[in-house]
Amino acid sequence: MSAASENAGNELTVVHLMRHGEVHNPDGILYGRLPGYHLSDLGRRMADRVAEHLSSRDITHVVASPLDRAQETATPIAKAHGLDLATDRRLIEAENVFEGKTFGVGDGALKNPDNWKHLVNPFRPSWGEPYIEQVVRMMGALDAARQAARGHEAVCVSHQLPIWIVRSFVEKRRLWHDPRKRQCTLASLTTFTYRGDRIVSVGYSEPARDLVPKHLLAGARPVKGQGKAFGA
Repeated sequence: MSAASENAGNELTVVHLMRHGEVHNPDGILYGRLPGYHLSDLGRRMADRVAEHLSSRDITHVVASPLDRAQETATPIAKAHGLDLATDRRLIEAENVFEGKTFGVGDGALKNPDNWKHLVNPFRPSWGEPYIEQVVRMMGALDAARQAARGHEAVCVSHQLPIWIVRSFVEKRRLWHDPRKRQCTLASLTTFTYRGDRIVSVGYSEPARDLVPKHLLAGARPVKGQGKAFGA
């Protein structure tokens, strides 16, 4: 093996997979992939906080899901590093049949028996994009970001479910899970460190934790009228 090949194989690259900030959604819609859902004022503060947190890092590539909330979250990070913001559709939110509806147990879409057929298989899941398809596209997006930032750091802004699913895959956990137990708070960073083209560690941090409403933190008890998974 040549010295150049050996160095490339040992090269460290860091890819931060970030969840977007809080979204303005007063009607409590599961917005999914719908256009027109933007960050709230609090969500913009979250984005600015993370941009400040990452300002001293060696970030050479910033990319986001095409959805408005992800683009708006990524913009201050790209600006802080003097970078153009790239877009990768593979970072998009998971497809969901309940998109555009309110969603909850005993109310909204689940009150209609016609929708119950979508809940028969939590392992696939039957209500939306198969978990394994999310893994494939998210791993592809991570690898593309790694190559773009080789030897440096990249930030990819995405959505809660795809982030949690790809992390679960990398950490060799089952893909089906209790959504209330996802460790993927608003504006959080799930960080993958690569040596060459191999992931050697996964980290997690919440630079904007103090801005996140307590009922939306991972593991929080649900509050009536709050905390439903309207979109991620």
